[in-house]
Amino acid sequence: MTFKDHFSRQAADYAKFRPGYPQELFVYLENIAPSRQLAWDCGTGNGQAAVGLASVFDRVIATDASEKQIANAQPHERVEYRVASAEESGLESGTIDLIMVAQALHWFDLPRFYEEVPRVLKSNGVFAASAYKFFHIMPEIDRLVNHRYYDKVVGSFWPAERALVEKFEELPFPFSEIQTPSFEMIAQWNLKHLLGYLRSWSATQRLIAANKRDPLKAIANDLRAAWGDPGQMRKVVWPLIFAGGPQGDPRATAQ
Repeated sequence: MTFKDHFSRQAADYAKFRPGYPQELFVYLENIAPSRQLAWDCGTGNGQAAVGLASVFDRVIATDASEKQIANAQPHERVEYRVASAEESGLESGTIDLIMVAQALHWFDLPRFYEEVPRVLKSNGVFAASAYKFFHIMPEIDRLVNHRYYDKVVGSFWPAERALVEKFEELPFPFSEIQTPSFEMIAQWNLKHLLGYLRSWSATQRLIAANKRDPLKAIANDLRAAWGDPGQMRKVVWPLIFAGGPQGDPRATAQ
């Protein structure tokens, strides 16, 4: 099966500059899973969620359709990385306690993926998905990045699937959704790290490939002025959108 590959080109930067997930999220997932034997991190990217899951699960299988993403994934003794699509995982039926999809659900063929979910989950297994949209640093920086850069500079280069992140709460889910706590991702970054993160965006890379120019130059001077000392560390916060619960009948939700 072919897939839309928006991240292999910048896989190394993706691994270096993407924010990590809070440990509280993985402790929560451990508590709602039927057991802690085996978790599947689907669409693992560089393995951020996989390593977090490995802190609370005995074993984690982490898959991604991109060979380069897997090649740049964070090694962990309890994580087994595999190149595989979400829709054709190659996992054994009825073996998974928990499926985690972190910032990747919008890339999948949902009807086909939602056939794979109940096949691999144990009868009381849990499906969980999360996404994040805009970060918060300080108002001036937020406006420059989350509005001017995101919408006006690279806006036309976002893959169509990105719009699903904006409507993440409206995506169908194949589980009986339960009330979940609020989570947020937090990082301490200097200006170089922020620029690296923006360069890892799929829209940034698509614009560079199409126009052979660096779109970050459009906001670089204003961003430096707003940031101040480029070496200064600033708190970066992404509210997480999270949904999870025991598997249900995907035929009722994947339409």
